[in-house]
Amino acid sequence: MSSMSLAIALPMGLGLLLCWILRRVVRSSRRQPVTAQWIEELSVDRYRPMMRLLEPDDLDFLLGQPGFTWRMANRLRAQRCELVRSYLKSLDQDFQQVTMALRLILLHSSHDRPDLAGALVRQEAGFALRMAIVRLRLFLFRWNLCRVDAAGVVKIFDSMRLQLQGLVPVTADLIA
Repeated sequence: MSSMSLAIALPMGLGLLLCWILRRVVRSSRRQPVTAQWIEELSVDRYRPMMRLLEPDDLDFLLGQPGFTWRMANRLRAQRCELVRSYLKSLDQDFQQVTMALRLILLHSSHDRPDLAGALVRQEAGFALRMAIVRLRLFLFRWNLCRVDAAGVVKIFDSMRLQLQGLVPVTADLIA
């Protein structure tokens, strides 16, 4: 690729990524109410099965078994990809609700929290970027071209979840 093409493609790609991230940040919410109980029950444990689906151990074991074919492995990989996509959708929805609750806390805070506001923007951008990478790698995983590690997006979600749990009183309901 020539330097001129790179000089054009890179800003365009970054611009598209920024538009996608901004669209996700300002998109309206059609989710369940964010209550103190929901925040208290929110856990990364619900995403542990997703992480297990991405581990190669099962497929490696099955491929070593008599009668297990590559066709069967491809079908199993496709099924796992569908399940992981479902988990990723749920993770994304939970993350969006957590960030929405944190934005409400910032909005209604009696004093400015530039540290929290800056961290929120960085975490949202980092989550969106990592989620895009996980989805791309999941597509490639479907065709047995690479492995997928979703630990980064789960870690960002967990960080934001803990931040929210530390800021919300147990008896408060944010959105009815």
